Amino acid sequence: MSAEFDDTMLSLGLARVAEQAALACRPLIGRGDEKAADQAAVNAMREELGKLDIAGVVVIGEGERDEAPMLYIGEEVGTGNGPGVDIALDPLEGTTITAKAMPNALTVISMAPRGTMLHAPDVYMDKLAIGPGYPVDVVSLDMTPTERVEALAKAKGVAPSDITVCVLERPRHQDTITELRGIGASVYLIGDGDVAGVIHCSDAETTGIDMYMGSGGAPEGVLAAGALKCLGGQIWGRLLFRNDDEAGRAAKAGITDLDRIYARDEMVTDDVIFAATGVTTGSMVAGLKTGSGYMETDTMLLRSKTGERRRMTCRHPI
Repeated sequence: MSAEFDDTMLSLGLARVAEQAALACRPLIGRGDEKAADQAAVNAMREELGKLDIAGVVVIGEGERDEAPMLYIGEEVGTGNGPGVDIALDPLEGTTITAKAMPNALTVISMAPRGTMLHAPDVYMDKLAIGPGYPVDVVSLDMTPTERVEALAKAKGVAPSDITVCVLERPRHQDTITELRGIGASVYLIGDGDVAGVIHCSDAETTGIDMYMGSGGAPEGVLAAGALKCLGGQIWGRLLFRNDDEAGRAAKAGITDLDRIYARDEMVTDDVIFAATGVTTGSMVAGLKTGSGYMETDTMLLRSKTGERRRMTCRHPI
């Protein structure tokens, strides 16, 4: 199955899937309707996936079948006339961002050979990520926020006050934010979009962000792991369960060790391709632009096998 995974050819099709989902969101940017924007992206991504010559299965999607009419976990996509692949996707990462016309809304999708992506249930995940160039396990989820910053600062050869940490702005993270600021670290708060937040760590010289920490959706953790497998960097995730129903979702996904910490290459175990198209302009890709008779997309296309990073600008005739 893995030998049939031609990432060179599949990557271009994957980029088009992300582009079409982004284009579908254009009329809904700043309109205040999160659900309509998300549904437009879902519809477009589902339609475009159906054109690819793959036997695809959605392993990270819009939720379980009874929660999502399409792009649900376990749904088969593609023509069925190609390699078996796992697909992780977020048709619109940043629905609130899009509704409010704020920065860093993306359409995100990744693909890998069948059976190589963690089937993460739709629960929370405690995440920690850093960029490339550091020793393995220089930081860990078992460390306190202070210990993480101090260890990374030492490895980087700077003071803790020179470290910037990206954190999702939620009440549950207030103690972490207070602790980080208490040791002099800079905290970069984001309102939504933690896949983008993790990716920021991969290029600290450009983004100014050294580390990501905090809890967010487990599916987004797997998507972020796929991106970092292409870009370099390390990420760890530990599933969090608030009740028996969420623990039952993990069991349904085949997860037996509920306390396990997953490293990047345990969340995505083989070569992966990753595409993200900007809906609104952010620090990684530009948002949608409208010209005379066309719309322009900016897409980041990544391949872990070669480490290639493509930036694709495309003008789509209206």
